[in-house]
Amino acid sequence: MKVVLQKDVLNLGDAGDVKEVADGYARNFLIPRRLAVRANDGNTKAAIHQKRLADLKREKRVKVMKDLSSSIDGKTYEVKVKVGENDKLFGSVTANDIALAIKNTGVELDKRKLELGEPIKSVGEFKIKVRLAEGVVPQIVVKVVGQA
Repeated sequence: MKVVLQKDVLNLGDAGDVKEVADGYARNFLIPRRLAVRANDGNTKAAIHQKRLADLKREKRVKVMKDLSSSIDGKTYEVKVKVGENDKLFGSVTANDIALAIKNTGVELDKRKLELGEPIKSVGEFKIKVRLAEGVVPQIVVKVVGQA
């Protein structure tokens, strides 16, 4: 059965794609969850138009994110935290703490874009990737400074 995808479906395609799938997969999974509709002339034309609009939005977003990337790439941001003996942190430095440090410099950034890997639990400098958009991944340096 030919279907037009309404939303991105993992391992199948992006919104607006016209795909040939098994009848049962379409009837029992894609269509009830409103992930796809049966392909006909009207749906196909609407999907092509929708895909063009989505591509334009994506290009615009990538351009904006590249501008943001150039403003933060390689910069060092300082996060002050309380420490105990031997510079041991009370808790850990989270993505929210780093996002606040970046916000204090005048750049608005969503904490979910930061890729910490594992929690920061010590004083020092750490390189962190910021996944802004597809193909736009600047790196920042976070300097964790202890205060008594």
